[in-house]
Amino acid sequence: MLFNSVQFVFFFPVVTVLYFLLPHKFRAVFLLAASCIFYMAFIPAYILILLLVIVIDYIAGICIERSQGGRRTLFLLMSIAANVGLLAIFKYYNFITENLVRIAHVLDLRYPLPLLQVILPIGLSFHTFQAMSYTIEVYRGKHKAERNPVIYALYVMFYPQLVAGPIERPQHLIPQFRAKHQFDYRRVTDGLKLMAWGLFKKVVIADRLAVLVNRVYGAPAEHAGLPLIVATVFFAFQIYCDFSGYSDIAIGAAQVMGFNLMKNFNRPYLATSIREFWQRWHISLSTWFRDYLYIPLGGNRVARWRWQANLLITFLISGLWHGANWTYVVWGALHGAYLLFAYQTAALRARMVEWSGLHRLPRVHQGLRMLVTFSLVCFAWIFFRARNLPEALYIATHLTTGLERLTSPRAIYASLSGLGLSPREFVLAVALVVFLGVVHAVQQQGSIRQMLSEQPAWRRWIVYYGVVLGILIGGRFNEQFVYFQF
Repeated sequence: MLFNSVQFVFFFPVVTVLYFLLPHKFRAVFLLAASCIFYMAFIPAYILILLLVIVIDYIAGICIERSQGGRRTLFLLMSIAANVGLLAIFKYYNFITENLVRIAHVLDLRYPLPLLQVILPIGLSFHTFQAMSYTIEVYRGKHKAERNPVIYALYVMFYPQLVAGPIERPQHLIPQFRAKHQFDYRRVTDGLKLMAWGLFKKVVIADRLAVLVNRVYGAPAEHAGLPLIVATVFFAFQIYCDFSGYSDIAIGAAQVMGFNLMKNFNRPYLATSIREFWQRWHISLSTWFRDYLYIPLGGNRVARWRWQANLLITFLISGLWHGANWTYVVWGALHGAYLLFAYQTAALRARMVEWSGLHRLPRVHQGLRMLVTFSLVCFAWIFFRARNLPEALYIATHLTTGLERLTSPRAIYASLSGLGLSPREFVLAVALVVFLGVVHAVQQQGSIRQMLSEQPAWRRWIVYYGVVLGILIGGRFNEQFVYFQF
């Protein structure tokens, strides 16, 4: 079920009202049933895969807690193997098979295994990672094994964050399912405001930008220069508004019922370094990889070469997590390379800043750092969005082609025409990106929801009506969220 669908318009209020009307002892069972209905709206049979994961990790958690020594480790490894195995079968089997077939062809060998004709279960990477965090935390002794199967199943299947996160830790989310949540007007309205803003970012901004992005990236060889640059920058804002919009709706829907989900985005394009970008982008995933992969590998408390390898391995696996395609691997490798280059050149860059006098102009220096960081992120997004490596390489090597001929507004207009958006729609898309930047600038001063609550009623309702009308009039509905494919 999509958050931007007619189904959800009816599902959400019905589930929320019934949740508050039911006695506390029935609420967990009810939320689990509602979450099952939510997930089964996609491909009903795939709920069996989710239930298999739940049963395996529920039993594994109890066995880990009851065991000692090597047996605890064995149960943990069996749980991780089951989760990663399911992910490998549905998400990576065909990718691995296709590459082995190519290698076999080069070596003039026959590779006998066929490709599987299966559809990837929606959100599989998200709920398997959440399930894995549970068994790891039980193994580490940071959370007790959950004996109530309904509560544990709800931890994995809680519908707001089931298919695209945030990826929660058990010690943060599980206790909330036992807490009795009362109806609180301020909390409910704050949650609804966040949901409305998330929906606005998705259907008004992201899906409008997607029209041009899809046109250009659908046939990149037909374009060069400015159209490729504009499409890449538009995609940067499309994927941000799409994914952060989903997170806002998820966090807001949970907040309405009294649940607190972790913040997943923190204005990432205001970052002044790649390191800071990853502290602001998809926070629940980046912290997952930090805590469960990077640090166990040794983090930065090892020899320099080993630390650099740990960093690169983490980003390569992060890239592969996003999809079974070499483009995602390159995307991850680029971000790893960015970070390693930044560390290697830190002293040199500091001397250059002092030599140029930029240290006396802190705002100019900060603006330049933001621009460089955003440009590097956008370049990496090329490999994330392109369908394959040849197309990604074409785009990356043709970004500046023909720019020297754009010497007049007429030439620029001609270059951008025929990209899926009318001139009016294109101007509106640019204006919405600028508007998003203004919102982020205001958010630097504090919570907009808090600021609105301090305004007179007539001002607040002008904003609320403006957002709702923008969604109803300018929204494009029933477009799948980008991260659902992961």
